[in-house]
Amino acid sequence: MNKPQYLVSACLAGIPCRYNGTPFPVEDIINLVESGDAIPFCPEQLGGLPTPRSQCEISDVSGEKKVLTIEGLDCTEQFVKGAKVSIELAEKTGIKKAVLKSRSPSCGYGEIYDGTFSGSKKEGNGITAELFIKHGIKVYTELTFIKDAD
Repeated sequence: MNKPQYLVSACLAGIPCRYNGTPFPVEDIINLVESGDAIPFCPEQLGGLPTPRSQCEISDVSGEKKVLTIEGLDCTEQFVKGAKVSIELAEKTGIKKAVLKSRSPSCGYGEIYDGTFSGSKKEGNGITAELFIKHGIKVYTELTFIKDAD
């Protein structure tokens, strides 16, 4: 078994943990996990949110970044907790690279949904992706990751 080199969004590894209880399997990511090169994780579950759960997006509320459900409930605390637990996982394993689910309010990198639940997107990062970047972890999404390219 290899020493893991990546943390990967569990949904990309085929684990049904997305907000709607489905996976978003990506063959290259599944292969990384199966070969021992990656550890799957879900920051939203690590933050205490159930699966399935209400759809969430990041909104700007009076100049402050908040994660709200489609019903308007504030889940920011759970998203922040999940990001912190995810950083602890990275630190304990020594992993410095992550492949995260694009556009997610936790894992999105470079582009996320705009908080209107309309499908519109804006420039930005999810809560976990942002914390990973601040801690020097190289972030990819399933759209930008190419194994061995880095």
